[in-house]
Amino acid sequence: MKRMLVFIAALLAFLVAAFFMTGKTSQKIAETPTVGILQLTSHPALDAIHKGIVSELAKAGYSEKKHTLKIDFQNAENDQSNLKTMSERFKDENVDVMVGIATPAAQALADVTTTTPIVLGAVTDPMGAGLVKHNKKPGANITGVSDQAPIKAQLDLIKQIMPNLKTLGVLSTSSDDSAQTQVRKLKAIVAKDPQLTLKTYTVTSTNDVNQVAGTMVNEVDAVYVPTDNTIASAMQTLVQVANSKDKPVFPAVDTMVEDGGLATISINQYRLGQETGKMVAAILKGQSTPATTPINFIQTGDLVINLKAAQKLNIQIPQNLIDQAKAKGELIQ
Repeated sequence: MKRMLVFIAALLAFLVAAFFMTGKTSQKIAETPTVGILQLTSHPALDAIHKGIVSELAKAGYSEKKHTLKIDFQNAENDQSNLKTMSERFKDENVDVMVGIATPAAQALADVTTTTPIVLGAVTDPMGAGLVKHNKKPGANITGVSDQAPIKAQLDLIKQIMPNLKTLGVLSTSSDDSAQTQVRKLKAIVAKDPQLTLKTYTVTSTNDVNQVAGTMVNEVDAVYVPTDNTIASAMQTLVQVANSKDKPVFPAVDTMVEDGGLATISINQYRLGQETGKMVAAILKGQSTPATTPINFIQTGDLVINLKAAQKLNIQIPQNLIDQAKAKGELIQ
């Protein structure tokens, strides 16, 4: 009798445990995944990346409207303390995937977890920023998309539009790792050109742009702006200062041309978001893991020309470039 009671008790314990394990498994399968998206600040380029991510996730079947996905979107408004707090929020929520739009956002996410998958949305130099061990084999919980600008092609474009260019100024934020990576690449290219001099200028925040730009436009023939979130946020200020001296601004990003820049060959920011969204969807579906997913470097860009800016500056854009922008890029008129 005693043995029978022990057997029944053991059987009941087993059945109870099996019930709860089955309940957990069912809950996990039925659970709506959560994606935490952390964006550094608000400006057209980063906003376009965010929209591209959400759009591509919806195409893959992950949509808040259809209740197949929950998105926790946080915008740090360029505040480092916000980045830290929002990253910790994602960790506390146990989100399934984290997405960092811009390098500082991605670094903040990397500081709070080494296990939750993190997808980089537009980080210029993931390896240089200390986010991955290797761009082809990240090796941990982070992968994503790079927004590395085609700097050589952009410089060639500037020379085509301004064949008599002697001095090019580059304006960047001193603390922006992505921007500084591009400045170094630009320096290396210009160093091989005896006909061109490069002058570098830095700011620490948007508050510096007006003053530094005022000095710069008196010393250069044209201005180049790398992929720089601080300058992008103050693009209209920069353009106003440059226009006062009839100096064109050549940005690295298409949305900055729309804000008054003259021209660029740029990777489409919305497309960057789409590629980021594809990576997130693949992780959610169990089709890939960050450790073995190479960083996606998009190799080709589109020609974007602002004809309104050209008219203001009395600059004649070569017809072949206009035709090219019409056919495979964008003309802003």
